[in-house]
Amino acid sequence: MSERYMRGIEIAEQLAADKLEEFLTSRVAELAPDFARMTIEFPLGDLYTREGLDLRSREIVAISSLATLGDTGPHLRIHVRAALGIGITKAEIIEMLMQTAIYAGFPAALNALSSCHDLLTDERPCHAARRVAGHEVALDRSGACTEIK
Repeated sequence: MSERYMRGIEIAEQLAADKLEEFLTSRVAELAPDFARMTIEFPLGDLYTREGLDLRSREIVAISSLATLGDTGPHLRIHVRAALGIGITKAEIIEMLMQTAIYAGFPAALNALSSCHDLLTDERPCHAARRVAGHEVALDRSGACTEIK
């Protein structure tokens, strides 16, 4: 393996060690092994290892860029998971995704937030909805959300 590839593997292990084997044996790798190799070598082995930005900053750029594109749910989720793993907080990621609305529009920001909802909250969806609407909620014995009056 090339030095570029090995550098890329090191970065991939830092960002998503649990997903690396899945990628290396993915449908992409099966159909286009050279393309899979290039995907490790160029973005991770060449760009992510350059001086000038740390890994945290690179993940912020990746998340912002993917969110701006608007329809990149699976890749966005990979980078959000990686960002959480290197110490970027859920609150910071939510702010990044909200900021996307200024430059890419509300649909892109809403899609990004929706795609990553489960990664960014510990709340049940009804809790967040009620909190936004200004209501208090509680879980009943069945686990359903009910409004507290």
